[in-house]
Amino acid sequence: MFSSLNGMLKSGIEVALVLVGLGVVLQILFPDALAFINADVAGNLIDLINQFSGAGLIGVIAALIVVNQLK
Repeated sequence: MFSSLNGMLKSGIEVALVLVGLGVVLQILFPDALAFINADVAGNLIDLINQFSGAGLIGVIAALIVVNQLK
């Protein structure tokens, strides 16, 4: 039961990562392409990276935990 739930969660995360990547590429190539959802995908991603890096060692540890969980 837990293995199937784990598989579904990993699949959902993979789909979300593909959508985030697609959103970043679309926003870079076509700045007005995401106007219909009113989202700044690249800006939000940059803010997230800045939050991790601004937290010093704790931010690095948190980023490593997130990366490890995505594997």
